[in-house]
Amino acid sequence: MAGSNFVDYVKIFCRSGAGGQGSAHLHRDKLTMKGGPDGGDGGRGGHVIIKANAQLWTLIHLRFSRHVFAKDGGSGGQSRSTGYEGEDQIIEVPLGTVARDAETGEVIFDVTEDGESKILVKGGRGGLGNWNFRSSTNQTPRYAQQGEERVERAVILELKVLADVGLVGFPSVGKSTLLSVVSAAKPKIADYPFTTLVPNLGIVGYRDNRSFVMADIPGIIEGAHEGRGLGLRFLRHIERNSVLLFMVAADSDNIHKEYKILLNELKQFNPELLDKKRLLAITKSDMLDEELKDEIRLDLPNIPYTFISSVAQQGIVELKDMLWNAINEDNETAPKAE
Repeated sequence: MAGSNFVDYVKIFCRSGAGGQGSAHLHRDKLTMKGGPDGGDGGRGGHVIIKANAQLWTLIHLRFSRHVFAKDGGSGGQSRSTGYEGEDQIIEVPLGTVARDAETGEVIFDVTEDGESKILVKGGRGGLGNWNFRSSTNQTPRYAQQGEERVERAVILELKVLADVGLVGFPSVGKSTLLSVVSAAKPKIADYPFTTLVPNLGIVGYRDNRSFVMADIPGIIEGAHEGRGLGLRFLRHIERNSVLLFMVAADSDNIHKEYKILLNELKQFNPELLDKKRLLAITKSDMLDEELKDEIRLDLPNIPYTFISSVAQQGIVELKDMLWNAINEDNETAPKAE
């Protein structure tokens, strides 16, 4: 998922197809000079449809195709024949994509399962042919109904990646390194802040051929909700995660304080994130002996925690066990904000 190819936000302009006009045809053949109405209905206009595709990871394919127009329906014909339906336009998107009205910001729907399809903009209904308007007092109606007009709508598509575990931490705390160690993902790793500029996903192998998905997002800093650093733009990618793994380096001046800063930034972005299960990984712990670990334990937040070192491969198995149990626990009460 290269940074230049990752697009998680696009605005598109959609227009459905107009419904076809109903026919006002009167029956004629060599034996009938003045027959009754036999005009058929117009065809439905094409829909604009969103379809989830598990093979897609980004919205980049929509960056330069931001106008999506469905086809109009055909007019009705004689012998009560219905006009053809307008061709639908199908927009394929990654799982976890949310569609919002661009003017109101209201969520229209989201798609989370492979192959799931939902109508974004409905095509116009076809007009009724004169066959539908015949009556005992009007046996030869010479009129038919127009089809419904096209519908135009500006829509914002936002991608929220689907993962079981979301990594939360300051820049350079070791999130990308952990992801590269526990999965086949190859995120960019360097010893300077904000190395990760886009979310990365990795499938973490577990015991008995089981697995779960982990998401690494760009690091956040204090004041991110005010736009500092990379802001909170990427936090929407952990809104769907069932477990949040907070990561704080062992050489931090105050691990508990850093945890509370991160927690506050999540709260400022979306208070509902505080309802998720939270775990803590103290990274770069290969520099600690047991005495230092005991000292650190005295002032840790009241959530499950473990000491790890991705580089030294320490505590990784224990971390996987802790994450797997948290993902699969039922009726777990989320920890309260501290």
